[in-house]
Amino acid sequence: MKTPSSSFNVALSGVLALLAVMLGAAGLWLAVLGGTWYYLCAALALLWVGILLIRHAALALWVYAALLLGTLAWSLWEVGLDWWPLAARLGFLFLLGLLLVSPWTLRSLHSDGSHFVNGAGHMGRDARRRRGGWALGGVLAVCALPLLVSMTRDVHQIEGSLPVAQALISDVPNGTSHLPAGEWHAYGRTGYGQRYSPLDQITPANVSQLQEAWRFQTGDMRGQPGDPVETTYEVTPLKVGNRLYLCTPHQLVIALDATTGAEAWRYDPKIQGALALQHLTCRGLSYQPPRAVDASATPATADASAGRDPVLPVAASQGTVSENCPHGMLFMPTADARLIALNPDDGAVCATFGGGTGQIDLMQHMPHPRAGSYYSTSPVVVTQKLVIVGGTVLDNVSTKEQSGVIRAFDIDTGALVWNWDSGNPEATAPIADGQTYTANSPNSWSISSVDEALGMVYVPMGNQPPDQWGGRRSAAVEKYSSSVVALDLATGKVRWVFQTVHHDLWDYDVPSQPSLVDLTIDGAVVPALVQPTKQGELFVLDRRTGTPVNPVVEVPAPQGAAAGDHTAPSQPRTALSFNPPQLQGRDMWGATMFDQLACRIVFHRLRYEGRFTPPSTQGSLIYPGNFGVFNWGSVAVDPQRQIAFTTPTYLAFVSTLVLRPDDSALMVQADGPPKGALPALNENFGAPFAVRLGPFVSPLGFPCTAPPWGYVAGADLANGKIVWKHRNGTVRDLAPVPLPFRMGVPNLGGPIMTAGGVAFLSGTLDYYVRGYDVSSGEQLWESRLPAGGQATPMTYTGADGRQYLLVVAGGHGSTHTKAGDSVIAYALPQ
Repeated sequence: MKTPSSSFNVALSGVLALLAVMLGAAGLWLAVLGGTWYYLCAALALLWVGILLIRHAALALWVYAALLLGTLAWSLWEVGLDWWPLAARLGFLFLLGLLLVSPWTLRSLHSDGSHFVNGAGHMGRDARRRRGGWALGGVLAVCALPLLVSMTRDVHQIEGSLPVAQALISDVPNGTSHLPAGEWHAYGRTGYGQRYSPLDQITPANVSQLQEAWRFQTGDMRGQPGDPVETTYEVTPLKVGNRLYLCTPHQLVIALDATTGAEAWRYDPKIQGALALQHLTCRGLSYQPPRAVDASATPATADASAGRDPVLPVAASQGTVSENCPHGMLFMPTADARLIALNPDDGAVCATFGGGTGQIDLMQHMPHPRAGSYYSTSPVVVTQKLVIVGGTVLDNVSTKEQSGVIRAFDIDTGALVWNWDSGNPEATAPIADGQTYTANSPNSWSISSVDEALGMVYVPMGNQPPDQWGGRRSAAVEKYSSSVVALDLATGKVRWVFQTVHHDLWDYDVPSQPSLVDLTIDGAVVPALVQPTKQGELFVLDRRTGTPVNPVVEVPAPQGAAAGDHTAPSQPRTALSFNPPQLQGRDMWGATMFDQLACRIVFHRLRYEGRFTPPSTQGSLIYPGNFGVFNWGSVAVDPQRQIAFTTPTYLAFVSTLVLRPDDSALMVQADGPPKGALPALNENFGAPFAVRLGPFVSPLGFPCTAPPWGYVAGADLANGKIVWKHRNGTVRDLAPVPLPFRMGVPNLGGPIMTAGGVAFLSGTLDYYVRGYDVSSGEQLWESRLPAGGQATPMTYTGADGRQYLLVVAGGHGSTHTKAGDSVIAYALPQ
């Protein structure tokens, strides 16, 4: 007669046998692919344990103890005392070991259904069971020790302290010393793009006392008809006087009282419908301070919608119009490719701009006009005389997209002053009527910076679609793709170019606004430019010439591109680099040993030879992925201390080229044809390959690469050293169960720094805004947000004299963070 413990034993044996078969089959596959033999060996051991349990043999405990001890040794050899990788390897087997030493299992090892007539035999079996139980219990204790030790240390952390402030370095650009300390006039506060405020009311000593001062709901939420997946709140508001100015994804412009959060006015540009949008966002507005109008300037054409089908709305024909805007102008780029000038006082359209229309039609002279296929997602550059505009094009849709031209317009009239088309870089004089810019030339979708004293605008350039195949690129495209380009403000001519990736096949656009800062190098002041990249470099260049300040070397790159293409023999790398080490099988991760095994199998099946592995029809592992170590959020730079506060992110992606039979078939649309006017992304019509892109994740949806996936880090720009680096953020809003494990999560959105010695960040994929000690990187404060905060915060002084921290929490469609519409201000108690 079977006892309950015997029945439990049989069930456990069956489970172990099933797991052993699954683990063995997958482990054999991995071994054949050239991976570790551990999983196959573990499967055989589990099968043996299952057989012994069926026979009620106490030897099962000894075999399992040996398996667990071997797993511990193998795990320590692979990952050392790194908690999350160690726990993933040991966790399942450790819990199973606890079950094996439980009373239910132990009783079954001497209860085989027979009646013992020999007392000595009964006592012998009982002694063997006890010894086996003690042995397995001892091994469990041995395994627990490194797990406990690894919980108390962080092998990825770098500890240090950033230098104190340098002397005689200005915190504002030449010509903008009028900017009050408590204001924020451009996306990066000034045209230098530093994301640094000279305010010092909030300090490491009092930042923990920050509390919500007011909250405003814009009423604009993603999920409306026609919205693309990437509908996002990425706005950094401006602060001018006692007004805040911001835009929403659906292009509303809103002005708020900076001290109370009360709405002052809002403007709706009446965006036309049915747009072929890949992104729907507005990262911010641009502001032109009051100035005398140049009466001699040539006005722009009054026909702002010529050549459009359907005809554009004309801003000056709708709503309130201001004949002159005495207190400056706000510039708003719209999703239907207009640039509208608004009066900051009341939101009225500035009619003098654009020949009486109050706007410029940015689709003028474009080669393949399609509503929504081109517009400026980022704020434009404003100088004393010019407004300079770049734009985003549809990425990986076709080879017949809009031009990536950079244009400068007269800031008073909207007349075209110059145009720089990277596909035709020498022709910068205003394009003639009837002509078009170069189709599909590399574009600049991010934020540019400007140094009016040196007479240059610094443009971060993207790639030419298709991103992953470049067999037909021209010499000009090869020169300017994935580069930072310095253009002459007066003429638009190229002053210098620095390429961050040669023959880019990885969508490694230069995503971040360059930060301009004067550095003291060997006792001399060098006007520098700091350029973060998706692949993790922080190139520090002399912004006068483009010459590297920190050493840059060319490193050999993997070869063997797809048919009809080639790869560059080498790629640039700088001393100040957040490039992660090359992945190995031991770097694969999962919540359990089973999905970790699945990741290892996929890893060995993909093509991977390190950074810059070319895309392939086999499928290539791209690490860092095109999400970027750094993206549009860029970094924050303190010009006094000559340091950078950075937010490196590490995610791997898989890039698979799919051969196209013709120029019209849908090859990679997993959900069928796109709805409405939305484009068929990644089809690359006109190219030989479509591309299938996605994150490298396990069957359970966890990243296949081990955490941390996101950090905050401090760097000394003068000597090119990373001084401290800490994992940042929790998986509370990412995991199926909302557990606040501090694993270090990706970030999308930039940081800011203040003279008070505190940095702020809201872009992590958990819903928090956090404050950090700039010197050490220690987190000092956090506040829960109602939605994803994938935007760059800002800080300012209110009319009550208090320093405010402003955060926008609206979520991000691509990262699937919770949607919202909140603008939240924090301040110290009055």
